[in-house]
Amino acid sequence: MADEKKYGTLAIEQNKLTAWPNPSPHRRYTVRMDLPEFTCVCPQSGFPDFATIKIRYQPRDLIVELKSLKLYINGYRNVAISHEAATNAILDDLVALLDPHWMRVVGDFNVRGNIKTVVVAEHGTRS
Repeated sequence: MADEKKYGTLAIEQNKLTAWPNPSPHRRYTVRMDLPEFTCVCPQSGFPDFATIKIRYQPRDLIVELKSLKLYINGYRNVAISHEAATNAILDDLVALLDPHWMRVVGDFNVRGNIKTVVVAEHGTRS
């Protein structure tokens, strides 16, 4: 029994980003989400990196389902990936899922080794 995975671990492993229909596709509006508990692992040192991921987007026909986004973000916790690669991968995956008018993903990483890193990646044009 000790080898059984916890339900949270299974939910993260089985997660698939999902989208829902935009309830107001006739209007351009902005969705703002902050995910303050992002973690990944430095590919050079193996030390954990912590960040707040900030997602802003103007949906077209679809919006992201929030539980799937939470589980998707949690899936990075053991991934060896740079700050730049993580931020751009999140943007790429969300753009592929949603095809928004505009999207920005900001990886606001905690200070480590006296360096504060903020990565900003964008897609499309904001109105």
